[in-house]
Amino acid sequence: MPPEFSAQSQWFNDHLQPHEAMLRGWLQQRFSGQIDIDEIVQESFLRVLKANDRRELRSPKAFFFATARNLALDVVRRSKVIQFDSLTENELSDVLDDGDSVAEEISRNQELELLTKAIQSLPAKCRRIFTLRKVYCMSQPDIAQKLGVSVNTVATQLKIGVRKCGAYMREHTDQ
Repeated sequence: MPPEFSAQSQWFNDHLQPHEAMLRGWLQQRFSGQIDIDEIVQESFLRVLKANDRRELRSPKAFFFATARNLALDVVRRSKVIQFDSLTENELSDVLDDGDSVAEEISRNQELELLTKAIQSLPAKCRRIFTLRKVYCMSQPDIAQKLGVSVNTVATQLKIGVRKCGAYMREHTDQ
């Protein structure tokens, strides 16, 4: 295996793969029934990997989510543009409106990046429990069983995680 393939594979495993499930859930929630989620995720993987080959990405997760969002919006737009000639002015504004302003989207991406950094700053055990609960929506008993710890340990680690993430975000936001 060529060394550049191994490095790219490792980068993929470290920076993209851990976020695939969260991205799929977000796409399902936002674009349910309008897009082929598998296709969007695969194309996003490809585009992010190519972009990282050109220059190292500072925020691969944010870039991954933004790429998937843009691809999904393109699919939705294309499906609505098919009957472009028959659209009234009001219908046209609905097609072209992404729902959020650029400033709101940037703010949301910055908040997501800050939350990601806050979660990454947690101790390993706490981070794992926090992620299983908040990202993958697993129940506390399921987490306890999966990790071989007590439900009380899970509850305690969740409290610590929420407290530390809140403190991290307060410390790193301009107020």
